[in-house]
Amino acid sequence: MRPGGVQRAAAAWAACAFLLTALSACGADRTGGTGTGGGAAARATAPSARIPDVGDRWHRRIPAASRQVVAVYGDGKDSANATVVFYAKRGRLWERVRGWPGHNGKKGWTADHTLGDERSPVGVFTLSDAGGVLADPGTRLPYTRSVDYEAPRWWERSHWHDFDYVIAIDYNRVPGNPPDDPTRPEGEEKGGGIWLHLDHGSGTSACVSMSRPAMEYLLRTLDPAGHPVVLMGDRAALKS
Repeated sequence: MRPGGVQRAAAAWAACAFLLTALSACGADRTGGTGTGGGAAARATAPSARIPDVGDRWHRRIPAASRQVVAVYGDGKDSANATVVFYAKRGRLWERVRGWPGHNGKKGWTADHTLGDERSPVGVFTLSDAGGVLADPGTRLPYTRSVDYEAPRWWERSHWHDFDYVIAIDYNRVPGNPPDDPTRPEGEEKGGGIWLHLDHGSGTSACVSMSRPAMEYLLRTLDPAGHPVVLMGDRAALKS
């Protein structure tokens, strides 16, 4: 059964929330938007047999059936700034379709994410479930709408709409369940509840955030038949 009310707030706290004191200390690193963002990966490129700026080890982890990749290029290992790029496979080639500025964990990235480290996990993860406070904008992913996704009103106002739309990143979770399902197959210490969600202008606790237009675009575009995945990490790690 999905947690509701107080239980849901507690789950969100453990997954994507900030401590109140940390919220007060966080400044706006970059404002989210609908532009292309910066960096080589964000610039228009010709279709290619490879996702740009991604090394062999990560390319091999993209499932052969995948035809949609959300690539999150973190600016640096300890940076909260990122560029999010959506790639679609046309025949045998990957085409860059859209790009936006975004944010990741406020302390950067890690290859060994643990609960509360405030770093986003590096890796390739499937995208299988979505939800949020707002009505389904027309996604083909299973979508769970609930007021239980509302951020607590004792958070800073800039965070109140973080979970209007969310897409679950299948890190330490059971695909096929709502994004706020609390099951952690690898244990609580490995963290979980890592989502794509709306941006509030600065780093997250481990999630990836972007503007509302970007989230609406992904929700309307991601298709289970295309086996979508997110490929995420700092630029140096992704090139390795």
